[in-house]
Amino acid sequence: MKHKRIAVTGGFGVLGRAIVRRLSQAGGTPIALDLAPVPDDWQGSAIGGIDISDPDAATHAMAQLKDEGGLDGLVNVAGGFTWQTVIEGDVDTWDRLYRINLRTALVMSRAAVPLLRSTGGAIVNIGAAAATKAAAGMGAYTASKAGVARLTEALAEELKDEGVRVNAVLPSIIDTPTNRAEMPDAEFSRWVEPDALANVVVFLLSDEAAAVTGALVPVTGRV
Repeated sequence: MKHKRIAVTGGFGVLGRAIVRRLSQAGGTPIALDLAPVPDDWQGSAIGGIDISDPDAATHAMAQLKDEGGLDGLVNVAGGFTWQTVIEGDVDTWDRLYRINLRTALVMSRAAVPLLRSTGGAIVNIGAAAATKAAAGMGAYTASKAGVARLTEALAEELKDEGVRVNAVLPSIIDTPTNRAEMPDAEFSRWVEPDALANVVVFLLSDEAAAVTGALVPVTGRV
């Protein structure tokens, strides 16, 4: 990863920070992009206050990165979760989760591809193991994450002859403060540590994964 420039959406969140940290440790130059303002304690490159579901905003961000030195990779971390049943839940939840989980990955990937073509770069999307079969209350979330899987596969096929690789990781429950608060009686040691997931993401971005594209990699811990 030495000297590689990698954009990380949702970079100020728990998983985003773990990926940014691991990229830095591997010698890369991560650039965090997030809807939130740049935190006061942030160290490193970042673009805050950007709506990455907006194609114009994404294009503007990529133009900035091009001027600063180009791009070697993109990690689409930005997303969210809401538990709602299909019958009693809000229909608008489906639109919101589509926008933050799938549309953001779509918009950012489309904006990044011209830069990645010139560097032979890679895209890694954050999907979800739960998207293979929806449980009660998980309809909207798993539908949006299933879309991430299909986006990954389709884009990998479209770009496989152009030197751009596209893969996704499918984590189970990630060990975050929010998840611990919502499931206080769970056995946290069975969950996926953000740093462990970050290691897989960095591998998929690296030259060591040059033969891997279109893969949906389960990272499920012991769940």
